[in-house]
Amino acid sequence: MKRLNIILAAVAACVGFVSCGGNAVEPAIPVDPEIEKAVEKTLANMTLEEKVGQMTEVAIDILGGWGPDGFTLDPEKVQNAIGKYKVGSVLNTPVVGQTPEKWQEIIGYIQDVSMKELGIPCVYGLDQNHGASYVMGATYLPQNINVGATFNPEVAYQAGQITAYESRAANCPWTYSPTVDLSRDPRWPRVWENYGEDPLVNAIQGSAAVRGMQGEDPNHIGPNNIAVSVKHYLGYGNPRTGKDRTPAYIPEYELKEKNFAPFKACVEAGALTIMVNSASVNGVPVHASKELLTGWLKEGLNWDGMIVTDWADINNLYTREGVAHDKKEAIEIAINAGIDMTMEPYDLEFTTLLIELVKEGKVSMERIDDAARRVLRLKYRLGLFENPNTPFENYPDFASEKFAQIATAAAEESEVLLKNENGILPLKKGQKILVTGPNANSMRCLNGGWSYTWQGHMADMFTEQYNTIYEAVCNKFGAKNVVLEQGVTYVPQGGYAEENAPEIEKAVRAARNVDVILACIGENSYCETPGNLTDLALSENQRNLVKALAKTGKPIVLILNEGRPRLINDIEPLADGVIDILLPSNYGGDALANILAGDVNPSGKLPYTYPRHQASLTTYDYKVSEETDTMEGAYDYNAVVSVQWPFGYGLSYTTFEYSNFQCSVEEFGADTELVFTVDVTNTGKVAGKEVVMLYSRDMVASMVPENRRLRAYEKVEIQPGETVNVALKIKGSDLAFVNTQGEWTLEPGEFRMQAGNQTLMLTCK
Repeated sequence: MKRLNIILAAVAACVGFVSCGGNAVEPAIPVDPEIEKAVEKTLANMTLEEKVGQMTEVAIDILGGWGPDGFTLDPEKVQNAIGKYKVGSVLNTPVVGQTPEKWQEIIGYIQDVSMKELGIPCVYGLDQNHGASYVMGATYLPQNINVGATFNPEVAYQAGQITAYESRAANCPWTYSPTVDLSRDPRWPRVWENYGEDPLVNAIQGSAAVRGMQGEDPNHIGPNNIAVSVKHYLGYGNPRTGKDRTPAYIPEYELKEKNFAPFKACVEAGALTIMVNSASVNGVPVHASKELLTGWLKEGLNWDGMIVTDWADINNLYTREGVAHDKKEAIEIAINAGIDMTMEPYDLEFTTLLIELVKEGKVSMERIDDAARRVLRLKYRLGLFENPNTPFENYPDFASEKFAQIATAAAEESEVLLKNENGILPLKKGQKILVTGPNANSMRCLNGGWSYTWQGHMADMFTEQYNTIYEAVCNKFGAKNVVLEQGVTYVPQGGYAEENAPEIEKAVRAARNVDVILACIGENSYCETPGNLTDLALSENQRNLVKALAKTGKPIVLILNEGRPRLINDIEPLADGVIDILLPSNYGGDALANILAGDVNPSGKLPYTYPRHQASLTTYDYKVSEETDTMEGAYDYNAVVSVQWPFGYGLSYTTFEYSNFQCSVEEFGADTELVFTVDVTNTGKVAGKEVVMLYSRDMVASMVPENRRLRAYEKVEIQPGETVNVALKIKGSDLAFVNTQGEWTLEPGEFRMQAGNQTLMLTCK
């Protein structure tokens, strides 16, 4: 529990009085005098061209090409980028992930050229978003939305450790992860990349992932660790249209109180770099916001890390956002706002234009030195000057059975049992099972995006050694007892929504000879903008499949395999059981089979609110005035919040009873430590894990209060008949909110606290 306590301590203030500029605070990362001395010595010997080069990151694509032996670097192109333009960073995979040996070759060569030409190592970055997901043969962990569903920071920590270890085995020292945007809109195609809709969950799980990947000393990243780039700062997950990279309009108080909290927690956990939101917030592109980048982040948190753009996003300031006349002005705006490194994937003109801006006095040398200093500091902290490469032979646990067991356990703990009527689950031994639906026999569906390729669309080509849902069910229940007839299938390697002509009648015929139906439905893989949608409802073909199968009278268990909650209000009543497995990755089919058989007791909880209707999208922390009774007369309307399943919901094969809910004090102030205790008893017949959640409700406030807010949580395992006393600690200041003036305030009055079905009242004096 010591490591868990360290993690929780790192986020204790994440929803308290957050400084967003103007206040002197201790450095977010302790200053290391030796590193600072080395950085200044290196910086003093650099030319303007070299400093600007360090601020430049290019895609691997422009440094080579494909041939009979796969992707190969072109020495002339590498020399041009590094020797002429002094480029300091390279990113991405050439279309598909590479083997560790190939990455050793690619990154090793780039490092050799960089050290020879500049005396400064390159920092290579990959989107290792659920394990080393651009490294062939690596251990894939469940996607972050699953990690959120575990409500267990130890899962996030271990996932981070494995990701770091196997990335370093491939000679990669930097990843663009974790994602801690708040998924406040279920339409958004990046819901699955972060830990859900709640700021506390993103703060705790995200900061645990940071510590897992970077280790405990951000000044000295060891050979088994990597630097993170927490993304996407700030307010990315709540676009007005629900579509990727589109504007968000978020009140400043909500930006500070909720959206900023997980980034603050990750910075305090030692995050070395942060990636910026591609879109605009309240009319200002975040890449152009000095207030958010320099004011809130660098100055407000006294953070000496590095800010990197997302893909070609400086260009967007003039090509899409319309806040700059041309690329040169866009660069001026972004660098002066606080950008330190720019992803210029295919264009080296950035360096030329930035040098011109400095010579014209439009970007100061002070700003250039600050940015270059931050890049150099990252490289010194990573130890790249001393050891530019990490040889594969130093990583004997790559793709080990130990890592596979951790990934399987993480998947088991993340899958959410949402419905279990008539004792349908666990499945009885000897039952004949029909496995149907488009997600029944696909590794692509289990993995989602950022898997082998950007869209994850080629995953089935590289995952033969893993089990689809169908294969896992066969292994668990015996192939002779399992029938596969999908009825609806996806177009191989097609867009996520593309389906073949349905053959529902085949599935219906197969259902007549079985005892139970597993309808595996949901989404195919997608990533970012290609995952945009206009209809949140599950596809008509899939819903028709379930409706036709229901007419057979055979019991149905819906297996939801999706990156975001697709509407199923018309078919959910037809099922006796529902399990949402989200995107559990390569071991997710095995995890599901273990749950279906009762070998594992499900303990996942929904990390977001699952909507019931297209026009009724909300989050659990809605304002109390959003839920009203029917009004009378001409103003008769009904605005009651209706959801399919609430945030934090999830069933178990056992039952838990809460009692004896108490607090250490009845009255409190901002500095008071509040210790809540509650007894939780396993009243069933099997052992189970329960997520004990502490919620608050400010009964009267100067702003309309929220329905409730999650303030703390802990996951505990309880044996049958056992009672566990769970203690949850917060400070009085954690119950503060940001008012309309952007100020943190804790107002006197009554607070209702809740754990399970237990409540108590406290008074703030």
